[in-house]
Amino acid sequence: MTPTTYEQRLDENPDWALREGSMHFENESAVHKTLREIARRLDELGVAYAVAGGMALYFQGDLRFTEDVDILVTREGIARIHDELEGRRYLPPFTGSRNLRDTDTGVRIKFRFAGDYPGDGKPKPVAFPDPTGVAHEIDGIRFLDLQRLVELKLASGMTHPRRKRDLVDVEELIDALKLSREFADELNPFVRDKYLELWQTVKDYPDPE
Repeated sequence: MTPTTYEQRLDENPDWALREGSMHFENESAVHKTLREIARRLDELGVAYAVAGGMALYFQGDLRFTEDVDILVTREGIARIHDELEGRRYLPPFTGSRNLRDTDTGVRIKFRFAGDYPGDGKPKPVAFPDPTGVAHEIDGIRFLDLQRLVELKLASGMTHPRRKRDLVDVEELIDALKLSREFADELNPFVRDKYLELWQTVKDYPDPE
């Protein structure tokens, strides 16, 4: 019988899902445990990585629940990860998948490759960077830095009609971190105008107290 995934458990057991949600904001949910363990294993392997996606947003200060872990690696890194970890607490969802699932927690780990393009996947001035030079450490775990996180979210939302949530993520970061208009100067010109548009929206339509 196939083990129940984390997503299925959330859907099938509302009481358990409610407890998980509460534990998430105490940094003790299955997703947090999965993140800490895979980060430890990658450090042991010497694989360069940077946590991206929802957990990167969370640790930047945009607190929200997420049900998986996104990690940026190189193509060389993913080969080492599968060679060393597959079958040792981690299994791919299907043969040949780049992704893994933590068999202890049921949480999915999605890998992004340096050099790939966000959003529609087509070449553009913003690409997933090599994690070596863009990670900063929080509580012993390496996360994608704020500039690259915002650039990737903007480029994704701008170029894929079903990735508009990424633009909302940037709005929420602007609001949560009180990012300045001048932060646009640090961003790739490809996404700068979209950042300014979202910044103005947040300024003009603040969330009610």
